Amino acid sequence: MRILAVDTTGETGSIALVDGCRVEQGGVGEEVTLHSPEGFGHTLFPAIEQLLARHGLSVASLDGFAAASGPGSFTGVRVGLTAVKGLAEASGRKVVAVSNLQALAFFGRRALRAVAIDARRGEVYGAVYDSALTAVCAEVVTTLPAWLSSLPKGELEFITRGLELERSRTEAPPAMAGAIGRIAREKFLRGEARDPAGIDANYVRRSDAELFWKETQR
Repeated sequence: MRILAVDTTGETGSIALVDGCRVEQGGVGEEVTLHSPEGFGHTLFPAIEQLLARHGLSVASLDGFAAASGPGSFTGVRVGLTAVKGLAEASGRKVVAVSNLQALAFFGRRALRAVAIDARRGEVYGAVYDSALTAVCAEVVTTLPAWLSSLPKGELEFITRGLELERSRTEAPPAMAGAIGRIAREKFLRGEARDPAGIDANYVRRSDAELFWKETQR
């Protein structure tokens, strides 16, 4: 099974080709880091074309697509999801959307993995996953102290992205598309892939524009 995975949810993004026939690097044929502070709208498709060309593949030869669904940059989330949904629609394939927090948990090694991303405005996106990448504590957006106080007791492995913690932690690598693709492959095998129209973003909270509008209506 060949899957193209995309992550454009942060300033640094990535794309990856995941091939179930490969055993090296856990089935990741190639992962490419993308850095585009001004957004990925003008760089994503050329990067995908070059990646596929290096492997002698076309969009039609892929079995499915995956994208990071957030939380993260609202515009960035939309760019990645819209790209894979369009490619899947054109090729008659299905899509898996993978939470960024679940992708962070992929890099853990312990039984319980507390994952967090800086949500700005003094808040974090946080959750706890087990070694099977099943959510033990649901994804939330809250202040860091409130999230830390809500965590279950026991030995937790902290995995973050762009967030400093005053405790031992693992910083996830900038490129997460490979992890997203490997998680998606398992979801494909379990029959959890969906038609492109059924895929949506995982914002966890409303956009800044919506929050601003709500404040102005008070």
